[in-house]
Amino acid sequence: MEAASGTGLCCSLNPAPNPHKISARVRFTTKRQPCAATCRSLPLRPSASAYTAAIDGGAGCSGVNKRLAVFVSGGGSNFRSIHEAAFGGKVNGHVAVLVTDKPGCGGADYARCNGIPVVVFPKSKSAPEGVSTDQLLNVLRDLKVDFVLLAGYLKLIPGELVQAFPRSMLNIHPSLLPAFGGKGYYGSKVHKAVIASGARYSGPTVHFVDEQFDTGRTLAQRVVPVLANDTPEQMAARVLHEVGLMCC
Repeated sequence: MEAASGTGLCCSLNPAPNPHKISARVRFTTKRQPCAATCRSLPLRPSASAYTAAIDGGAGCSGVNKRLAVFVSGGGSNFRSIHEAAFGGKVNGHVAVLVTDKPGCGGADYARCNGIPVVVFPKSKSAPEGVSTDQLLNVLRDLKVDFVLLAGYLKLIPGELVQAFPRSMLNIHPSLLPAFGGKGYYGSKVHKAVIASGARYSGPTVHFVDEQFDTGRTLAQRVVPVLANDTPEQMAARVLHEVGLMCC
């Protein structure tokens, strides 16, 4: 499943001294910085703890505080709830880094406000400061990341990254996969497609991430009705509510 500009946290890729060795170093301040985005405690959003069971059961080390990398592309509502849940002890871990393909998105601003390092991935014309897959892997290893959580990240995850985190990369998708999944199905586009199809039911899916869009093994699903005259916004709210129930 998946807003204001901030300038607090400074995270950048520094050139490697050895041109034959790929190396990425994340530079950031450990102190929270003033920024335009509102830095306040937010109410826990319903999708926050959907990852809890998998995280607690992963790597055979239940009870050990896990280090999380969260990937976002937009406003970061799921990321905010994950951070709040971790901060409040509802998720057995803490957010070590925020990865985004859009450095000016709301999720990145929230991370900067809360002293969380931000890494831009991948490198592109619109984000020349972005890192390569190898450089990102180096960053995640340096930060000793245990789990990768996709919270509205819209890019396809490279195979090398998926293989580096077997059974440790999770996503929430806002439909009953395999229906309405795959490339181009995200956010409100999913709910518009569900309503247009005449489907009677929808709901969220929590699944492992593999090398394709939305094809990883399903961990959990919840079913909601599609009501007459539903709007995408109403559908989205109902799906998010059910995510909250599946996390209890």
